[in-house]
Amino acid sequence: MTSAPPLVDQFQRRITYLRLSVTDRCDLRCSYCMPERMTFLPRKDVLSLEELHELSLGFIARGIRKIRLTGGEPLVRRDMMELVQALGRKIGDGLDELTLTTNATRLAEFADGLAAAGVKRVNVSLDTLDREGFAALSRRDSLPQVLQGLQAAREAGLSVKLNTVALKGINEAEIPDIIAWAHGQGFEITLIEVMPLGEVEEDRFDHYLPLLAVREDLEKRWTLQPSEHRTGGPARYFDIAETGGRLGLITPLTQNFCEGCNRIRVTATGQLYACLGGNERVDLRAALRSDAPDRALQDALDTAMRIKPERHHFAIEEPGAAPALSRHMSMTGG
Repeated sequence: MTSAPPLVDQFQRRITYLRLSVTDRCDLRCSYCMPERMTFLPRKDVLSLEELHELSLGFIARGIRKIRLTGGEPLVRRDMMELVQALGRKIGDGLDELTLTTNATRLAEFADGLAAAGVKRVNVSLDTLDREGFAALSRRDSLPQVLQGLQAAREAGLSVKLNTVALKGINEAEIPDIIAWAHGQGFEITLIEVMPLGEVEEDRFDHYLPLLAVREDLEKRWTLQPSEHRTGGPARYFDIAETGGRLGLITPLTQNFCEGCNRIRVTATGQLYACLGGNERVDLRAALRSDAPDRALQDALDTAMRIKPERHHFAIEEPGAAPALSRHMSMTGG
């Protein structure tokens, strides 16, 4: 019996990283991400935990070495830890790394279990350390729970990387303080430009902050040395001498990061998006629920490799412009 071939797209990029959304639901309502009255998917449309596990095994057989579980907020899904534990058993048996992206509101409850299952690292979305600002941005007064979750993660031995969306007029002035605080806690931090995904109540152009400008401001106070650290992802890294920490910059709008893309995303409904910034997709749920799921899944993955584009086409060019894509980030998987 021959092993399944690795996932390689038409541009000869080998795909080794899967971002798998387990739910579109979230307990926050960050204004740049989704509207307050978000319409969530019917539960029947969402893949079961068994289907998510089966799908993951199919990807691992095709050379996926790293899986990141995302949402929505993955920790709001009931019995989520069963999936984490099942995938954790594949670490060292085809899978190199299992990670999680979370808003940390429930991380205090799950940090020990995640570590016990083999998770070594979590990414935490955090855009401000000001409680009132957090409540205004996320529409929920949850900063104390987030900080408790971060402390629990550190105590459980999990490495933490903060993801902070740079927002003009919202957290712009606070960014240096967030970086200094993160490095003081022993966390890495990555700044991200706001991405034009999904209709929200505000105009994203009003809060779009180019990270090139942020970097120039940071270089007036600190020494940013380009880092040799590489992950195969979109971030460009810098070591900050004065804080002793590492800073990542993800610039989908001001600098294209696609040439070395090694990842694909699967939504909670089993839609494989070959690119975060594109609509090219393959229906894996239909494959899983077909009469011959193994063959159908392999054929679907082969199709995904043929349609993966060379690059995304994100842009925020003028006030009032429609989002580049109609689907929300919570639906795609962060």
